[in-house]
Amino acid sequence: MDSVRYPSYRDSGLPWVPEIPEGWQVLRNGRLFAHRVQTGFPDLPILEVSLRTGVRVRDMENLKRKQVMSQKEKYKRAAKGDIAYNMMRMWQGALGAAPVDGLVSPAYVVASPFPEANSAYYSYLFRTAAYMREVNKFSRGIVSDRNRLYWDEFKQMPSLLPPRAEQDQIVAFLRVQDAHIARFIKAKRELIRLLTEQKLRIIDHAVTRGLDASVALKPSGIEWLGDVPGHWDIALLKHIADVRFSGVDKYSHDGETPVRLCNYTDVYKNDRITGDMDLMRATATVAEIARLTLKAGDVIITKDSESPDDIGVPAWVPEDMPGVLCAYHLGLLRPEPERVMGEFLFRAIGSARIAQQFHVLATGVTRFALGKHDVKNAVIALPPVEEQKTICKWIADECKPLEEAIQRAEEEIKLIREYRDRLIADVVTGQIDVRDWLPGPDDVVAEEDLAALGVGEDIETDGEEEDGEE
Repeated sequence: MDSVRYPSYRDSGLPWVPEIPEGWQVLRNGRLFAHRVQTGFPDLPILEVSLRTGVRVRDMENLKRKQVMSQKEKYKRAAKGDIAYNMMRMWQGALGAAPVDGLVSPAYVVASPFPEANSAYYSYLFRTAAYMREVNKFSRGIVSDRNRLYWDEFKQMPSLLPPRAEQDQIVAFLRVQDAHIARFIKAKRELIRLLTEQKLRIIDHAVTRGLDASVALKPSGIEWLGDVPGHWDIALLKHIADVRFSGVDKYSHDGETPVRLCNYTDVYKNDRITGDMDLMRATATVAEIARLTLKAGDVIITKDSESPDDIGVPAWVPEDMPGVLCAYHLGLLRPEPERVMGEFLFRAIGSARIAQQFHVLATGVTRFALGKHDVKNAVIALPPVEEQKTICKWIADECKPLEEAIQRAEEEIKLIREYRDRLIADVVTGQIDVRDWLPGPDDVVAEEDLAALGVGEDIETDGEEEDGEE
């Protein structure tokens, strides 16, 4: 569809959208929504909000998302179609329209739309970058990262009001575009999954069998590992690396030294940790700095998570990083260079069969964790150091085209998301006229397709850790 402007515009009086179509109004949210504060409905399903896909029913059967619910009588009822937003994370887009009657945390505000307001339209509008900047201006708190958008401030915020029929048309148009974009993302995610599986097969074979298919094998004595080359050792991590668990938190404390922190997400999303990464700033004690400053060859692993499959994920530190420490939830493995290269240790821990040890050893109910004893007694197959160097170079060469293909697919996902954000912002603010748009035969919307919008980029925010006092 070609971009079409409305025939005429007028000044809006709003800095974040200077002009709006003739016929659109600007009203405060208190004229569009009523404040719903209803508790005492413990039998309703629990709702949760995510930054991309909005409000949805929580999957209580999914172990990764399972949480023990307490004091449900204090949870707020959100009727189908109500806007629910997390007071502390509205500025990030933690809001959406309730798909069914359900319960949200006391840390949420529930806004019930008046008849002239389509809550799906406002879900799109409120998540635009320009509107979220306005949310920051209306939020209040002791410090900026604890700011909350209370109902009293939310109801004073000005919003756009297109005619109801135009709101409905905008929502229909954007849902169709979302479905197309979601299917594109889903296909790219499947490609990434297949390429990653191929990469892991290459690595797994190299670090457990070596590169010489004719070499004599011997039983490892470990069922899941099977046979290994006869001249390799079977080593416990504690015999080839110093295992250190970090307790450094992300908060700054008086009297401590400024540092940068490599955190859980940095490790989970990157193979390598380097000095040019945008790492979190915090402070640490002299003892923490001495014990946890990253050095060339170090390997960092995730040591707890909501899912056992996300535990033991490694990243490698190829160069010294003065002033950079491991954050909480991470383990630091410092290899003994005469026994193992850091890069080989990284590859070995990331291989499917060896990583499975951590998944099995992780304990927990709603959150899983590895103990230091578990990490120290994990096993790897260990070739001589010179052979490790050869294996690492071979892996790098073999995996390079796969990694480049993965990177291209991820960049395409990033670009399509950016396009989506621009399209939504233009349509909900009237910079593009979609009144004459009609759906075509391929413009099918399925909820399971739309779910792909949240995969990979989603940050779920329950708000249950907040007291929700208003």
